[in-house]
Amino acid sequence: MTDTVDLPSAPSDAVADDHRLAAWAATVTGERLERLRAQGLEGRELKDAGDALGHRILMQLLATHRQDDAVLSEEGKDDKARLRSDRVWIIDPLDGTREYSEPPRDDWAVHVALWQSGDLVAGAVAQPGMATTFSTAEPPVVRERAPGPPRIAVSRTRPPGFVNLLAEEVGAQLVPMGSAGAKVISVARDVTDIYVHAGGQYEWDSAAPVAVARAAGLHTSRADGAALAYNQDDVWLPDLLVCRREFAETVTSFVTAYWAEHGQ
Repeated sequence: MTDTVDLPSAPSDAVADDHRLAAWAATVTGERLERLRAQGLEGRELKDAGDALGHRILMQLLATHRQDDAVLSEEGKDDKARLRSDRVWIIDPLDGTREYSEPPRDDWAVHVALWQSGDLVAGAVAQPGMATTFSTAEPPVVRERAPGPPRIAVSRTRPPGFVNLLAEEVGAQLVPMGSAGAKVISVARDVTDIYVHAGGQYEWDSAAPVAVARAAGLHTSRADGAALAYNQDDVWLPDLLVCRREFAETVTSFVTAYWAEHGQ
């Protein structure tokens, strides 16, 4: 691949508005990743090619349209100059690499978020397999909860040790899926009610999904209810809770008690 990718021109509203730029950049990247996915690569070769292409596209777009801003990317070197910047884009060019390499799975995503002066201010999560981008430009409208037991989105491979006990506590069903972004957005889509994770993540895993979830009016925090913080020197952010607000106190109280007894 060449250093640059032939990409469409940005629409004027995306150039002028951070929310729309995040949505457009995530969408374009997702579309190109879908094209790559259809070219016959498999397994590790497809994963590596997807990570590299997604990173190259987003870095190119941000360098073109927000050249004065810093970038923190899963696939790039962490330039600590971002700690002195008022504006930092936090990106995960391909979240759910495993699911991406398993066509036709659609539980993978592209994350683009903007942190500004202490907090997340814009974000987008593209789910190309669903031909949909969820963003703060037009926040999802969370529907009235479907009847039935609560539903908890969990990792296909690394669910938290306490999640089965939590499910028993609230009478919930577990819904395994890939991609942290897909799991967070599943709450906004009324596919699940709760996503709680404590198996280890980085800022780019949750920044864009959290920005979108907040814009949709969902609860977002650490698993025990503590505040989330981004653009930190250490980008390790090991746990996360996104849920409908009516479940927040129940989950955070359970996690706090569990960690007090068993250790975090």
